[in-house]
Amino acid sequence: MENIACNGSGNTQTSFYLTGIPSLQKSLFLPVFLIFLLLYLLILVGNTLILVAVVAERSLHKPMYFFLINLSALDILFTTTTVPKMLSLLLLGDRFLSFPACFLQMYLFHSFSCSEAFILVVMAYDRYVAICRPLHYPVHMTPHTNTSLAASAWITALLLPIPAVVQTSQMAFDSIAYIYHCFCDHLAVVQASCSDTTPQTLMGFCIAMVVSFLPLLLVLLSYVRILMSVLRINSKEGRSKAFSTCSSHLLVVGTYYSSIAIAYVAYRADLPVDFHIMGNVVYAILTPVLNPLIYTLRNKDVKSAITKMMCHQDPKSIGKP
Repeated sequence: MENIACNGSGNTQTSFYLTGIPSLQKSLFLPVFLIFLLLYLLILVGNTLILVAVVAERSLHKPMYFFLINLSALDILFTTTTVPKMLSLLLLGDRFLSFPACFLQMYLFHSFSCSEAFILVVMAYDRYVAICRPLHYPVHMTPHTNTSLAASAWITALLLPIPAVVQTSQMAFDSIAYIYHCFCDHLAVVQASCSDTTPQTLMGFCIAMVVSFLPLLLVLLSYVRILMSVLRINSKEGRSKAFSTCSSHLLVVGTYYSSIAIAYVAYRADLPVDFHIMGNVVYAILTPVLNPLIYTLRNKDVKSAITKMMCHQDPKSIGKP
């Protein structure tokens, strides 16, 4: 029966079995479940607070915060693609995914991951225009331009993973394919196939490198220009103010690419499969849980808007230190 399944391609009768973290003892399933549940709730609550605060507070209706709510919505969608299934696996032992469900999860996970990288590039461009061309900022960053930039980031990211996902779906799988992961990551699904995995592994690696390093290069170029402009400011207070407008975004970028680095090192290093899995889990959870904390703690306007919303403060207090 297994040989018959392996002789075909795109077998929609295949069921995918998620191994989770293989060496994790059953006695630790509940504590790990509670940790993941807490992190997921923090992601949902933190990003929802930012979304509601920015929409409700008129003083935050600016390009920077428009892109921030895109980032918050993205983090909610990104984690909801994978974390609920991980929770179900840990609590209920629900390890199976159907063929369509697995490939849908894979597609959404990688699409939202690409979207995050592109939104961070758009946010870097916004900071570049604000600091390097402040007089042209209202002309360049119009509502129409902002919407176009955000839409381009989302649409490009939704299109990019399609070739890899479609080609992977045409690979041959056993009737039950074992995935050594907590969710349907592209590489883990490819390795579960009984076809030749080399072409798909190479394609996935090349796409990941382009999607990771090209946006990072654009972000770095933006900040090189920003740094050059800031250093030309004579006033120490002016330089400090310019840097403070970028600090939250820089921390988010650092967190995002640190999590990618952890996932990459865990995969490339000669480590047990558990480390490979945990590296990807860190990538899936770390950035979404830290983003709202960074913007709440580091950005006084967002912090004031959330405080006002929760405590019904005087609107005049928004934007004050």
